[in-house]
Amino acid sequence: MPATPPLSDPAAQRYLELLMGCLTRDLFLDQEWWDADLKEWPGDPAATAAELRQRGWRLVRPSADPSARAEGRDWPPAAETMVGDARLRNVADLCTAALRDGVPGDFIETGVWRGGVTILMRAVLAAAGDTERVVWAADSFEGLPVPDGERYPADAHLDWSGVKVLKVGADAVRANFERYGLLDDQVRFLEGWFCDTLPDAPIEQLAVLRLDGDLYQSTMDALVALEPKVSSGGYVIVDDYGGWESCRAAVEDYRAANGITAPITKVDWTGVWWQKP
Repeated sequence: MPATPPLSDPAAQRYLELLMGCLTRDLFLDQEWWDADLKEWPGDPAATAAELRQRGWRLVRPSADPSARAEGRDWPPAAETMVGDARLRNVADLCTAALRDGVPGDFIETGVWRGGVTILMRAVLAAAGDTERVVWAADSFEGLPVPDGERYPADAHLDWSGVKVLKVGADAVRANFERYGLLDDQVRFLEGWFCDTLPDAPIEQLAVLRLDGDLYQSTMDALVALEPKVSSGGYVIVDDYGGWESCRAAVEDYRAANGITAPITKVDWTGVWWQKP
């Protein structure tokens, strides 16, 4: 491992900056398009759609504005992450700090979507020349679960299990790692629901734990299984703390039950983190 942290080296810093711009597509927003909703098209939408398809055409509209993308407030059509600039930089900064300070353990994200955050984690290791740590990508790779409202009342009215854009298969995520030349033995996948995969995951120590499970159950399952494995000086990052009451409730319940008083630091409108004493 180099004597200097990766973000202090100009070449490594430039590499990570360019990578983050690609992962969010901030560098290519002018080239990004959503398929348009033909219900807004005048006349007969079904006939129009059929005619366009026969001609090999698509009807598209511009993607989100830069401010929405920077704040992670949209669902991008092609980007590997939807977390926005501030939360993505937070991951780079805390992973870098863990390496700089010699905090033992791997990096993990629970809830990876298209893999953008875990791709960045692996890139930080590459920039640092670290060949020992592992990046774990934990996800159902089937979208969000059907909420168990009886056991977890906070999730009762949050059924997003049918949202197709959230269902990204493991092979698609692997392909995204390969796109950036970062799929190797230092990337490992935990495929399945957190309650099934995380308790027995072969992880000894963690330097960075990032939670992006949205629901109370998903957040609590990840905390119970993994937070005890975070090393002293390591970091716990929560993506949905400000945006989802269910997630915030799980975090607060877990911290209270385990006597965790480490200050919570805000990243942006939804992301937070704390450092383990």
